[in-house]
Parts: sequence; structure tokens; C-alpha cells
Amino acid sequence: MSSAQVPTLAGPGATRSELGYAFAAARKRLALVALLFLLAALAWWSTADRMAGMDAGPGTDLGALGWFVGVWVVMMAAMMFPSVSPTVALYAQMTRRRGLSRPLLFASGYLLVWGVAGVAAYGLFHLGRSLFGADLGWGAGGRWFAGGVLAIAALYELTPLKDVCLDKCRSPLGFLLGTWRDGQRGAMEMGARHGAWCLGCCWALMAGLFALGVMSLAWMALVAALITFEKTLPWRRVVTWGTAAVLLILAAVLVAAPHAVPGLVVPSGHDTHTMNAMH
Repeated sequence: MSSAQVPTLAGPGATRSELGYAFAAARKRLALVALLFLLAALAWWSTADRMAGMDAGPGTDLGALGWFVGVWVVMMAAMMFPSVSPTVALYAQMTRRRGLSRPLLFASGYLLVWGVAGVAAYGLFHLGRSLFGADLGWGAGGRWFAGGVLAIAALYELTPLKDVCLDKCRSPLGFLLGTWRDGQRGAMEMGARHGAWCLGCCWALMAGLFALGVMSLAWMALVAALITFEKTLPWRRVVTWGTAAVLLILAAVLVAAPHAVPGLVVPSGHDTHTMNAMH
């Protein structure tokens, strides 16, 4: 694979053109894209089954580490495979190979990064609970903490770092040409690198998911939709500013009138969590 096989893009319309390459590849690799969407649908089904009745709102207990990591990885497949499928299809097109092994290894490397992020999130959650305990109960500072996380997520949408990371996600051709590695190991490595850029782009939205209720299918769907819109729609600035506005509104209403937030499970009393650990 070499950069000579694909036209070089430049100018203000480059990112939109690169998305065009990815969508064209997706049309040529419909079987691969259909498989990724099928895997995402199965992941949604599995997540709904395993998390049924477990949404306790902000501060929901994460259960045992092994249980959480397993559920988290499946969640990430459900939420991320639709938006990353054009990039995987473009990678498959550029390999000029038949078969699904390389693209699936690329997707596996991508998920691996999100799995590591889930372990880190689990550690931060329990560290915060051990350090602050009852201070993060909903009746104490929990409401303000959750609102603050959403506000920070909104502000991050407008930062240069977010812009750089989102540019990598929206410029799959440039990313693939700039990081190309041959072979199966190369597929995993490139998928992991793409996952790292995606993590840089979306970590604040995932933090917002924790603030709203990480076990909630409704909030999962909202965050997944925002991520997909940011990565695929042509109106980049409109979408990022719109996402920031949505997060700010949620932060304000959650603090001022949490019962008015549709779909939010408001924790009762001063509990920092309301679920027993899952195994």
C-alpha cells in the first residue's frame, strides 16, 4: 500500500471529500458494513439483556471489574461500530484483499483501546468513591458533581484538542495513509491508533454518560447518536456546537430540576450507589 494509489486531498473541502471516500468504500464493501451493523445490533441486544433494570442514574454501581469490562466492551461495539464502519470499509478497500480477517482485526484493535479506557474509568470511579464517599451522594454534592461533568464535557467540545481528534476521525483516508502498516499485526495496530484518536475525541461524552447513568440504554443511545453525527455529518461546526449546547442544557436542568430531565433516574437519599455488585 502506498499513498500513490489514492489521490492526495488538500484545501478546505478535504475533510468532506475524505468522508466521501469512506462512504464510497462502504458502498463497495456492503457485506463488511452489514456485518459490523449486525454485530452492533447483537451488542445492543446483549447490553439490553444484561443491564435490564440496572439503571440507578448518576453514581450507578459498576459491579465487579470483570463483569463491567465485559459489558463495557460490548457497549462500545454497540455504540461505535456504526460510526467507525466507513473507516473499516475504507481500510478493507485499501488492503486490496478479499476476506474479513484484516478488517475485523482492525475493529478488534479499535475495541481494545476502548476496553483499556473502560478499565481506567472503573478505577477512577472507585477511587473517587473511596476518597469522597458520602460527599458524592445525591443528597450532598452528587447532583453538582454530575452537572459539572456534563458542563466540562460541553466545554471540551469547543477545545482545540477535541478539534484535532475529531479531524482524525473525520479524515479516515489521511489517517490510514499516514499510519499504514502491513499484515495482521499492522491491522491491529492501525485499529488501536484509530481507537486512540476516537478516545481523545469522545472521552468527555463517555464521562457525560457516567454522569447521566452508565447503565441506561436511553442515554447510551443519545451519546452514540451524538458521536455518529459528529463523525459523519457534513455540518461539522453545527454538530459540535449543537452537542455542546445539548450537554450544557442537560447540566443546567440536572442541577436545577433533575426530575424534569426525561429518562433520568434520580438517586434517592444520600446513597453513593444503589446497586449490588454484579458477578
